[in-house]
Amino acid sequence: MSQINRQIQLASRPTGEPVVENFKRVDVPLPELTDGQVLVRHHYLSLDPYMRGRMSDSKSYAQPQPLNEVMIGGTVGEVVASKNSHFAVGDSVVGMGGWQEYQVVDAQQRGVLQKVDTTHVPLSAYLGAVGMPGVTGWYGLVKIINPKPGETVVVSAASGAVGGAVGQLAKVRGARAVGIAGGAEKCRYVVEELGFDECIDYKQHADVKSLSAALKAACPKGIDGYFENVGGMILDAVMQRANPFSRVAMCGMIAGYNGEPIPMSAPQLILVNRMTIEGFIVSEHMEVWPEALKELGTLVATGKLKYRETIAQGLDSAPEAFLGLLKGRNFGKQLVKLI
Repeated sequence: MSQINRQIQLASRPTGEPVVENFKRVDVPLPELTDGQVLVRHHYLSLDPYMRGRMSDSKSYAQPQPLNEVMIGGTVGEVVASKNSHFAVGDSVVGMGGWQEYQVVDAQQRGVLQKVDTTHVPLSAYLGAVGMPGVTGWYGLVKIINPKPGETVVVSAASGAVGGAVGQLAKVRGARAVGIAGGAEKCRYVVEELGFDECIDYKQHADVKSLSAALKAACPKGIDGYFENVGGMILDAVMQRANPFSRVAMCGMIAGYNGEPIPMSAPQLILVNRMTIEGFIVSEHMEVWPEALKELGTLVATGKLKYRETIAQGLDSAPEAFLGLLKGRNFGKQLVKLI
């Protein structure tokens, strides 16, 4: 086993779009374990849009990522050494190990490390469909949109790890699912593999009027629920087609992650349509995770919840892969394979 732990740290805060130079590779020695600790060798690292917000030091729902420390991130891996009776060498685990190959975990702290069963669910899926992205989609759909059979749910970034889960969960509940994604290939995937009823390629629409017309055609009975990952023009177009008493789950606003202004063109529609718009942070709702993970795990294990992964190879590829994620270059869940 290597005695060196390779890490990616945040070297500087971005101004505008992040660049590779905002990150740095650091090699540090692995410490000796003390009682209660375990050593985890990470197999996969999760890359997620929320990390862009943490790189800035502006006011947000969470503390900024500290400079010169390991970048935050979800990880799955294997216990390779243990001084904790609850974890044995060989256990598969999920945690928030960050952008590094190893992590020493004080496993006596409740919840920092969870054992997972890989008999029917692949290890990597615990960072996607059966992990934080899946639970994010589940919460916004089930607890905020709460679709009834026959209603129409629209999902932006529909080919991504979160959006893809939302549409499939909506279909399970008898709703009609319409995706919005970038490019013909992603739209084909959303319809043909994920089972959405329709998908709109936003790249084919230069303005709100054009996108709104496409939504009218795809949603002839209007929009009852909208899962928001993007903001900007897409939100404006959706609001023009929203039904009375429609519900919007505000998950992400990637259109403004680099500081761009994202004004709403017709906020009066919130009043006219008596819309409910609710933002949420999934980590603040840990009480529903067991229920969500049970459904998600069952659907994945039985092949009823489909997902796709884009996998970058090696820790050094993480910064470039992350920048690509922010530009929509990934397909489905973006991971970094570390072993």
